[in-house]
Amino acid sequence: MIYRFEPLLKQTLWGGNKIIPFKHLNIPTDNNDNGGLLSSHIGESWEISGVKGSETVVACGPDKGKSLNQLMDEQREALVGHDNYARFGSEFPLLVKFIDAQKDLSIQVHPNDETARRHGYEHGKTEMWYAMASDPGATLYNGLKYDITPEQYKVMVANHTITDALARHEVHEGEVFFIPAGRIHSIGAGCFIVEIQQTCDVTYRIYDFNRRDKDGNLRQLHTHEAAESIDYSVLSDYRTHYEPTANMPQQVVQCEHFTTTVYDLDEPMTIDYSDLDSFVILIGVKGEGTVTVDREATTLRAGDTILLPATTKEVHIDGKLKFLETYV
Repeated sequence: MIYRFEPLLKQTLWGGNKIIPFKHLNIPTDNNDNGGLLSSHIGESWEISGVKGSETVVACGPDKGKSLNQLMDEQREALVGHDNYARFGSEFPLLVKFIDAQKDLSIQVHPNDETARRHGYEHGKTEMWYAMASDPGATLYNGLKYDITPEQYKVMVANHTITDALARHEVHEGEVFFIPAGRIHSIGAGCFIVEIQQTCDVTYRIYDFNRRDKDGNLRQLHTHEAAESIDYSVLSDYRTHYEPTANMPQQVVQCEHFTTTVYDLDEPMTIDYSDLDSFVILIGVKGEGTVTVDREATTLRAGDTILLPATTKEVHIDGKLKFLETYV
């Protein structure tokens, strides 16, 4: 079985106009007198989500109209794998998004599992970014570039100098940034990325460039919660380096929360999942191909995301296609 979901589009004050054409969606671009969704200011497309209140729904096939959480309740281990079901229960463990930032996002941090539980949440949030074709000169923040203490951090937030301590990176297509829980980060204007993360929506806003919301109010900061969550260690390099190679899997992230691999195919490939006790998500980032499981075939092209249940044994892919594979 191959599952495809209706994307959950999120309009934001900082969103741009890349997502709708990238996903080949037919949404008006002009003023909409009926108050419906427009293609402008779409900041995020939630591709696969079990977040309560923001659940994606099956787009086609015999389970059309069912939410991801309904599939979880019905299929359990068959959908996510025995170990994952024992670990996460009825919660689907990953959230996949496309993000288009026309303006800078706030500086933020996510707690790790231990800190999140102290704050009343089930778990924290580790994530990764894969950069697609972003605007020339687009940048993002990821990590600290020199040592600061929690006390210095609070002072720098108060006097609007916290960005001085952050490592800033120019973004190029195909680059990968791993953001473990506790690492300060922010997506900059012009970035167009795939985000893969733990299913968690806990975000502590550190700094928002003194901007005001649509009602003229300063957005709430979470200075003290963030201070407790930040990992203050400093790395010399925050990029994930890998050598893109045609028709060879290139694993870019392996952590307790997910494993992600980049594929760039121009010839057929068969992937064996018979020994994998997990669902698999495939995310198209460039080109187009055909994905076949047993006798079921579907098109996967840039902007598409599909979910393969844990019962999947073998997948055949044919076409000229670059995609991400991720599982737990």
